[in-house]
Amino acid sequence: MKVAVVALGKIGLPLAVQFADAGHEVIGVDVNPRQVELINQATEPFPGEAHLQEKLSELVPAGKLKATTEYAEAIPGADAIVIVVPLFVNDETWEPDFAWMDSATESLAEHLTPGTLISYETTLPVGTLRGRFVPMIEKISGLTESKDFFAVFSPERVLTGRVFQDLRRYPKLIGAISEEGARRAREFYESALTFDEREDLPRPNGVWDLGSPEASELAKLAETTYRDVNIGLANEFALFAQDHGIDVYKVIEASNSQPFSHIHRPGIAVGGHCIPVYPRLYLSTDPDANTVRTARQLNASVPERLVERAASLLGSLEGMTAVVLGASYRTGVKETAFSGVFPVVEALRARGATVAVHDTMYGDAELEGFGWTPWHTGDAADLVIVQTDHPEYAELSAADVPGVKLLIDGRNITTAKNWQGTPRLVLGDGSASTHQAASNA
Repeated sequence: MKVAVVALGKIGLPLAVQFADAGHEVIGVDVNPRQVELINQATEPFPGEAHLQEKLSELVPAGKLKATTEYAEAIPGADAIVIVVPLFVNDETWEPDFAWMDSATESLAEHLTPGTLISYETTLPVGTLRGRFVPMIEKISGLTESKDFFAVFSPERVLTGRVFQDLRRYPKLIGAISEEGARRAREFYESALTFDEREDLPRPNGVWDLGSPEASELAKLAETTYRDVNIGLANEFALFAQDHGIDVYKVIEASNSQPFSHIHRPGIAVGGHCIPVYPRLYLSTDPDANTVRTARQLNASVPERLVERAASLLGSLEGMTAVVLGASYRTGVKETAFSGVFPVVEALRARGATVAVHDTMYGDAELEGFGWTPWHTGDAADLVIVQTDHPEYAELSAADVPGVKLLIDGRNITTAKNWQGTPRLVLGDGSASTHQAASNA
C-alpha cells in the first residue's frame, strides 16, 4: 500500500517508520523543511525515541520512506492517509484550537483521489470527525465519504520514547463511519502492526472496532481523562496528608494492595501533550462534567500551592534565589509541553524571587532560550524546588546547594539523609521532616 503520514513529529515519524517497516511505501508530509531534510538524510530530528535512528538508517536509503513539504507529492494515489497533526487548546478559554488540523485537512482534501482511507490519529473532541472534518473534506474535494473515500478515527495510544513498544502492547482502536471504512481500516492496521499476546485483556489483542468514530473518540478521551482525575484525587489526598502528619505514599501503597483501588502518584504538575490537554477537549463537548473540571483545576493549582507554602515557611521570597530542578514534563523525555516548570517559575518570580533552572537533558543555551538562568551544582540558592523526577536529583544533597534554606520536593525523589539539617517539604509526606521544615522556618 501507498501510505501518506501527515505531520512527522514525535508520534507521526515513528508511525511512518512503523508502516514502512511493515512493507508499505510511505511518504510523510511536514511543514518544517528542516525536519523533512533531516529525515531524508536518515537522521532522527529529535532524540530519545528508542530504535528510531536505526530504523531510519535502514528504511530511508532503501527507498521505503521519504519526506516532503508538498501535499501534492504525498496525497494523490495514496491508499491510506494517517493524520497526526497537533491539536491545541486555548489556555484561557479551554476551547480547542483547530487551526493546524483544519489547515492540514484542507490541504489533503485539495489533492485527495478516490478510494483513499483517511485515518485521524490526533485526539479529538467527540463528534469532530463526523461533524467537522468529513464535511470539510467533501466540500473541498468534491468526493463523498463512504463512496469515494473512507474516514476513520483511530487514536494514537503511545508515549514518546517507547512508541514502537506501545504499538505492540495496546489494542488499536478504530471507529469508522461506514462498514466498508471499518473493513479497510482493519485491513490497513492489521497489515501495519503486530501485537503482543496479553492474557489480561477481555479479548485478543489487535484491532478493536468500536463501531463509530464517536465511540473511538470518547475512548481516547476517557482513558486519558481518567488519569488526570485520578492524579487530581491523589493530589487532594497528598495535600491533606502533608498537613496532618501522614505519609500519603504509604497510604496509596496500602490502598492499592486491594485489587479495586488504583490510586496514582501525586505530583507537583501534570504535563505533556496528553493528560493536561485531553480533559479540556472532553469538557468542550461536555461542559457539565464537574468531576473532570475540578480535577483539572486542582492539578493546575499545585505549583502555585507549593510555591505559596515555600513563601509562608520562609516568610517571604522577595530577593531570594530559587532553583527549579527539572524543565522536562517527565523524566526521560526532553520535552517541555505543559511542563510544571512554567507555572513554578512564574509563581516564584511573582513573589520577587530570582529564579534559576536546571535539567539534566538541557544545556545552558537551551535553558537560556526559554528565558531562564541556568543553575549548576555548587551554585548558591535559598530555595530548591524539584519539578521533574530525573534520577540524578535523588543523589543531590544540601552540600550541592550552598546556603539552601528550604527544599520543596514535588516528586518525592529526594532523601532525608541527603538533606539533613535543611528543612524539607515533600508533597504528600507529612512525616517528621515536613513538620521540622515548618518549625525551623
